[in-house]
Amino acid sequence: MLAWKALSLALSLRLALARSGAERGAPASAPQGDLLFLLDSSASVSHYEFSRVREFLGQLVALLPLGPGALRASLVHVGSRPYTEFPFGQHSSGEAVQDAIRAAAQRMGDTNTGLALAYAKEQLFAEVAGARPGVPKVLVWVTDGGSSDPVGPPMQELKDLGVTVFIVSTGRGNLLELSAAASAPPEKHLQFVDVDDLHIIAQELTGSILEAMRPQQLRASEVTSSGFRLTWPPLLTQGSGYYVLELAPSAEPGTVRRQQLPGNATGWAWVDLAPDTDYDVALVPESNVRLVRPQYLRVHTLPEEAGPERIVISHARPRSLRVTWAPALGPAAVLGYHVQVGPLLGGEAQRLEVPAGRNSTTLQGLAPGTAYLVTVTAAFRSGRERALSAKACTPDGERSRAPRPLPPGAGGREQ
Repeated sequence: MLAWKALSLALSLRLALARSGAERGAPASAPQGDLLFLLDSSASVSHYEFSRVREFLGQLVALLPLGPGALRASLVHVGSRPYTEFPFGQHSSGEAVQDAIRAAAQRMGDTNTGLALAYAKEQLFAEVAGARPGVPKVLVWVTDGGSSDPVGPPMQELKDLGVTVFIVSTGRGNLLELSAAASAPPEKHLQFVDVDDLHIIAQELTGSILEAMRPQQLRASEVTSSGFRLTWPPLLTQGSGYYVLELAPSAEPGTVRRQQLPGNATGWAWVDLAPDTDYDVALVPESNVRLVRPQYLRVHTLPEEAGPERIVISHARPRSLRVTWAPALGPAAVLGYHVQVGPLLGGEAQRLEVPAGRNSTTLQGLAPGTAYLVTVTAAFRSGRERALSAKACTPDGERSRAPRPLPPGAGGREQ
């Protein structure tokens, strides 16, 4: 016990000294990484706006160290279908990338951003597609704020791969939706700016991109209400040392959890954490061969997973109902919703799948004058599910603008 207390005290002193050195600023290595520009090229963007955004991307590239052994850039257009203007590795200098951006033409079509994000994951950021393993990945999405398809699930898949997501909205986007799509914290990764003022944020965004591209960077992914996964590039080998991981709630720095890992480890998952909480993480490489500086990260767990809080039934028709629900807490962790409806008195139930970005659907093929039980279930990435049910009743018969008189001898109701 005394030996462990002594080790703990020594580790705390070493962490304090390391933090002090980090604050003074240590010389940074030349950044390496893959940088993907996702450009809204759909018909929702005017030709003038597109030209200003294209000019802005050129300004960013001029400030970044692109070239062999440094940063590589790629440009993908968002339209009805994604289009790659140029992939990683096609241009070997910043000047060539600038020329390619200037030559990019607007694609028009719908704003299918979700489709473009899924394409980026499979065709650009995947190692089988040529992405470099072990280097940081950054996505810069410049948008007018809207999308024709859900963005949340494919964006979360990219973030789960360790991609850092920066979003620049020209002012018409939904703050909550874009905040959930950007990397955490959103105040550092999300910018709202008028298209004529984009040049104002070029320097700041460049600095943030370079910070995300810093080598030997500790990253968090797969964040849920009760845990997250940490990953880092190989800093040691199995024979050259070991790692000590520290985790503590930001509000209670004295409550520390520690984990020792071998030198060939590049990841660890923390579990059984409190929801909606800031945690401070320290990765301390211990080596007698060379000095490797500790790394630090703050991670915020998602709010506790809870199912829909309220179900509203509207637009009741004899054979259909409209169902709307308050979205589940922790939207970034929601995979989607299952909506099930079945007669209260027994009978076959039907089930619909609704994407995570939506919170309403229309139930069709119902029977007139029938009481139903409607259940909305939120499916979370953790594997858990939360559900809420409500009763609904379809009205009798088909509605019409004016009642029709029945012919002589007729009776009953139209089915």
